[in-house]
Amino acid sequence: MGKFTAVILDFETTGLSPGYGDRAIEIGAVLVRNNRIVDRFQSLMNPGKRVSGFIEEYTGITNEMLAKAPPAEQVMERFASFIAGHNLVAHNASFDRRFLDAELSRIGRRRTGDFACSMLAARRIYTNAPNHRLETLVSHLSLQTDGVFHRALADAEMTAQLWTAMIGELKETYRLRQVTFELMHSLGGVAKKAVPAYLERVAAGRTCACARGGRSLG
Repeated sequence: MGKFTAVILDFETTGLSPGYGDRAIEIGAVLVRNNRIVDRFQSLMNPGKRVSGFIEEYTGITNEMLAKAPPAEQVMERFASFIAGHNLVAHNASFDRRFLDAELSRIGRRRTGDFACSMLAARRIYTNAPNHRLETLVSHLSLQTDGVFHRALADAEMTAQLWTAMIGELKETYRLRQVTFELMHSLGGVAKKAVPAYLERVAAGRTCACARGGRSLG
């Protein structure tokens, strides 16, 4: 995996679960290296079925737009190449992971990178936030935004800003020289009250959150 990289992604979909036949209709992703966005991927994708009026209103993606979009399988072939060799991040990652794995499975591909959740990490780092929805955190932290939500690339870019802000917060608060992907991933499994002590142990070198190689994000 890329030592200093991660792909931060977001799907827009026809519904809540591929297990109920829902499909991806848009993918947006950014490649982050050394806390900077260095590449982007965005495409609508025709799922071969119509979307509901609710989804059209919620995302702004219409059936007319999807009719002109490339087939989902074609988009996923390109996206599989984009994410190759990188760990992955999403806000509420369990949702995006299910759709990514389902869409890759349709073309006989599978991801190789680990998947971290920026929402789980944010719940442990920004305990005073009103809630941990992406748009709330963007406002709470005064992150740069063009005001667009529920479009894949815009959400991926805002998640990337949140991800790098959390890395900076951990470095400053706990005097960490580097914040690894494994450390960010591991926070989601640490009880909220135990996080400060856990990070103090990491800073002191008494806990290793990099058992799979310490892939640093910056």
